[in-house]
Amino acid sequence: MIALRLIMPRFGNAVSGLFATIRKQSIRLRADRRGNVSVLAGFLMVPLVGSMGLGLEVSNWYLTKRAMQNAADAAVIAAASNGSSNYDVEAKAVAAQYGFVNGSNNITVTASNSATCPAGGNTCYSVTITTLVPLFLSPVVGYTGDATLNGGAAKSIASTTVAAKGPTPLPVCLLALASSGVQGIRTNGAPKANMTNCNVMSNTSATCNGHNLGATIGAAHLTNNGCGITQKSNVAVVADPYSGLATNIPVNTCASYPQEPAKKKDPALPASNQWAGTKTLSGNVQVCGDLELTGNVTVNASSGAVLVIVNGQLDTGGYTLQTSSGSGLTVVFSGDNSGSYTHAPTGGGTLDIAAPTSGVWKGVAIYQNPSLNSSGVDISAAGNSPTWAITGLVYLPHSSVTFSGAVNKSSNGQSCFALVVDNITINGTGSILATGGCAAAGLALPTGSLPGRGQLVL
Repeated sequence: MIALRLIMPRFGNAVSGLFATIRKQSIRLRADRRGNVSVLAGFLMVPLVGSMGLGLEVSNWYLTKRAMQNAADAAVIAAASNGSSNYDVEAKAVAAQYGFVNGSNNITVTASNSATCPAGGNTCYSVTITTLVPLFLSPVVGYTGDATLNGGAAKSIASTTVAAKGPTPLPVCLLALASSGVQGIRTNGAPKANMTNCNVMSNTSATCNGHNLGATIGAAHLTNNGCGITQKSNVAVVADPYSGLATNIPVNTCASYPQEPAKKKDPALPASNQWAGTKTLSGNVQVCGDLELTGNVTVNASSGAVLVIVNGQLDTGGYTLQTSSGSGLTVVFSGDNSGSYTHAPTGGGTLDIAAPTSGVWKGVAIYQNPSLNSSGVDISAAGNSPTWAITGLVYLPHSSVTFSGAVNKSSNGQSCFALVVDNITINGTGSILATGGCAAAGLALPTGSLPGRGQLVL
């Protein structure tokens, strides 16, 4: 008993000390927050890993789409530039060079030549590249994708781009305006024409039988059948670039229009309508009625001159009308649509003229007023009767022309020639010889456009 009494106080003290220690440690534990971060981190680990995974996958999707867009851009430009029936083959080949092979690794490449253009119409080209990429970490946050790949969730990625044909300028030395609606260019038989370095264009159709004219490019708004070394159909119409020059034709001051005698009893032309020898001209010179050469004529016109023949022809009569060195001449045919007037050069001689290189008529050698649209404007033996040695433009907008000669440059002019007609028939060896000097001659050639390299539009 004595021993028990001795032990109990000690045991009580120990128990009291233990509870005091526990209480003290509990208070310290309650105040200690260092473990909270670990607990919170544990709770947040799942969404954090999911978000990081989604971020990585979204970045991968962006990089993949960017690479696909580059491939689609290059492919659609190639397709539009190709423009032929195998445009889709070229588009897929270009996409493959960027690593997107149609039918491989879940990749699809499609091309179209009837896509809607931003400016309207459905003549644009499009290329669409699609692929599937598997999902790895993004499902952790609940994203299950929009496709299935090998039984698992996947994301579909696509890139589409649109291109149109860009215009390529087409300067032409022979333009058939065809405002009458007939076929613009045609050849009979098998002419051996030589139009090297010359492009030809018809605003309707063109047919060349047996020979392509030797023209570098033959183009037609409708169907081109055989004209040109390179042949183009469905080309945009070329607007008449020279009709506005008619405003520079001086006012008609003629009281009468003498014509060459058709019968012995008819009166002869007045002396003012018969030319021979040297003529010094400047500004506008008006001749009323026919102008006949009775001998070779040399025109001196250092500042350029305009010879306006009103209701009459220029009959070379077997002689030569020539501009001297440094001179420029424009022959304008104007007048009325009524009567039996001829508004064209005739005769068996030679027109050896160079157009002025400056002024409003620069580059224009012969000009029929576009208001002359009925009789007397056709030419049945152009380049042959008279022979043409011309530097500059011959503008016959309502004329049906039969062309059978060879047009060389003027003796005193640059190598430059352009012919604008309503329609033309080329026979035999109709030729436009070496060209290339139009800039120096002051002539801006009529220019159309061909579809060229593709250009991105969307």
